[in-house]
Amino acid sequence: MAKESTLRFGAQTDEVTSLLRIVNMVRAGEASTRPEIGRVTGLGRGVVTQRVDQAIEMGYLEDGEFGPSSGGRAPRTLRFRSGRGRIIVCALGALHIHVGVAMLEGDILEQTHRTWDIARGPAETLDTALAMIDEVLSRTPDVPVWGISVGIPGPVDFASGRPVAPPIMPGWNGFDIRRRFEERYDAPVWVDNDVNLLALNERSRRRDEHLDLIYCKVGSGIGAGLLSQGRIHRGANGAAGDIGHVRVAGSEATCRCGKIGCLEAVAGGWALVRDAELAVAEGATGALAQHTRDGEPLTPEAIARAAENGDALAISLIQRCARVVGESIAALVNMFNPGTIVIGGAVVGAGEVFLAEVRQRVYELSLPLATRDLNIVQSQNDLREPLRGGAEMVREQLFDVTFPRWFADGQPTIHAVHGTI
Repeated sequence: MAKESTLRFGAQTDEVTSLLRIVNMVRAGEASTRPEIGRVTGLGRGVVTQRVDQAIEMGYLEDGEFGPSSGGRAPRTLRFRSGRGRIIVCALGALHIHVGVAMLEGDILEQTHRTWDIARGPAETLDTALAMIDEVLSRTPDVPVWGISVGIPGPVDFASGRPVAPPIMPGWNGFDIRRRFEERYDAPVWVDNDVNLLALNERSRRRDEHLDLIYCKVGSGIGAGLLSQGRIHRGANGAAGDIGHVRVAGSEATCRCGKIGCLEAVAGGWALVRDAELAVAEGATGALAQHTRDGEPLTPEAIARAAENGDALAISLIQRCARVVGESIAALVNMFNPGTIVIGGAVVGAGEVFLAEVRQRVYELSLPLATRDLNIVQSQNDLREPLRGGAEMVREQLFDVTFPRWFADGQPTIHAVHGTI
């Protein structure tokens, strides 16, 4: 076996490269036996055996059952030891906190959720989130935390993990979110925009490493996650995909960010509620109006359900929202040329009432070449979507991005991953 010093990031030898590749091949399911590894990599039998033995000794792989025979002795399968570490996922929304724990294969083991207004500020919000995480961790295997994902509803400087002027998060600008989690769990932390995590969940679900996709979330706010050849495009300052604050021609609505005419101020969930309440006050009738007059809370989800059930007021609100969202998406389609657009968020409950209008505007306003193979579909609208996306982001950062920096230590450390003390 090679000495530990030769396995450091600073000594990137063919031995190190092939060892990393073999661990990741088994982890990703690209090969599960030594002969398969040899066929995929072109490495000789002796080299494969040596590298696999190293990976087993270092704790990354283990032998499994015997696989099918191709004529000789049946080969023993290999497994990635996904039970060695846990991943914490924290999804902060405008009006909720959702946390979960996964093992290294990415499946969510335990989760919990509560309503919460993120405008209450970082101190109180993160104290609450950390308490929720501790409770969920207590219900999962007692193994080290290997990585933490935090999703927030605003732009993020991905390198530092700090929010950048998030319009709906007063008091959060530049706040060191990463430090709070590192101090609590002594593990590397990545902070990202919540819609990016939803896009990563779609990549994982579709099992397509080269996906060109836009995930557009229309909830309380509006944002888009951009996948280019399977990689998230975040932009120079973390603002890529922030279509909620694109100007809508002719609109004079005041946005929560302080500007006039933002897409969010016309078509965001809070704008839908505002317009519905105004219509009811002016004498609108129907199921949605009666719902409001009966004292039931008016929410974007309630408006979407009413539209799907045929309420005229709700349908008019949802269709108007979909038209302007579709116009903004069309601009992205012309610039970005995705193969798939996924629509998620609170409006998903309206189903085809919303999607049909978006499709019409996108196909009408986009270049024919850009829409030739374009699919516009609805998300699964599963509460676990951001959690699975967060786990996927941590797995990508650990094993595809930073693995060479820390694998000789047997598990990731904050210093090795982020270069901090």
